[in-house]
Amino acid sequence: MRMARAVKIRAAITTALATASLGLTGFLVGTRVNLLPVDASTNAPTYDSLFKVLFSIGTMLFLGISIVLIYSLVRFRRNEGELADGPPLEGNLPLEIVWTAIPAVVILFVGIYSYDIYDRMGGMTPLDHGALHHQHAMDTPSHTMEAKSMEMPSERVWGGIGPAIDTGVASTSSASGAVLPVEVTAMQFAFIFHYPEADITSGELHVPLGQPVELRMKALDVIHAFWVPQFRLKQDVIPGQPTVLSFTATRPGTYPAICAELCGPYHGGMRTSVVVHEVDDYQTWLQQNRPAPSST
Repeated sequence: MRMARAVKIRAAITTALATASLGLTGFLVGTRVNLLPVDASTNAPTYDSLFKVLFSIGTMLFLGISIVLIYSLVRFRRNEGELADGPPLEGNLPLEIVWTAIPAVVILFVGIYSYDIYDRMGGMTPLDHGALHHQHAMDTPSHTMEAKSMEMPSERVWGGIGPAIDTGVASTSSASGAVLPVEVTAMQFAFIFHYPEADITSGELHVPLGQPVELRMKALDVIHAFWVPQFRLKQDVIPGQPTVLSFTATRPGTYPAICAELCGPYHGGMRTSVVVHEVDDYQTWLQQNRPAPSST
């Protein structure tokens, strides 16, 4: 009786120590091992915090399952000369509760946390045509409003991902300055960027450091996706369904922009660059690329 009790206590202590070791190892791996590219937007820290949590949980589950599997293979292996099956064991209610409760809690936690991160990044906010039309009415002179209204999309606009812009509407101001609107056209197999305020069209996206940028995206043929790994942002570009992507760059440099949706035989080559300039360098780029005034 006393021996059985001692065995149970030893097993409980061993389980507690193993659980604590797994938790500590998972935490250290999740916070010390960085598998992500450099962060270059205000969205990146928010996304990275979720990734670290998921990486920690994944490490704990991987190590825990692997250790139990290897231990079972060694401890309960068939010895030489044994031909009979092992004793049938069933009806361990505490064990069944544990292996049901742990995945349920993990999935619930990850789901709630992921939803919170996505909501904080603006992914749950639909941007309808009415809101955009109202803002344009405030920012556009009345004598050009009728012509502008003919160009406004009648479809529902989705997106707005990015904490710098709450409404997803151009001409919004923030602590970093006025929002820079850029019209993005996706087609097989290229992205085209148009700057309506400067009347510049480019095959690369050039943005100033620290200024909120709003990409108003449309597709001409099939579904594409605009993805910049360093910004931790990806947004689908859907034919007939305008989408919006908002971000603020925080690190100068040149970063790849990739189509992340299989869009045809040359999908792998549909990529371009996002060039983040210092403010003065961006103004220089604007001056160098503005169309020459027409002589009349």
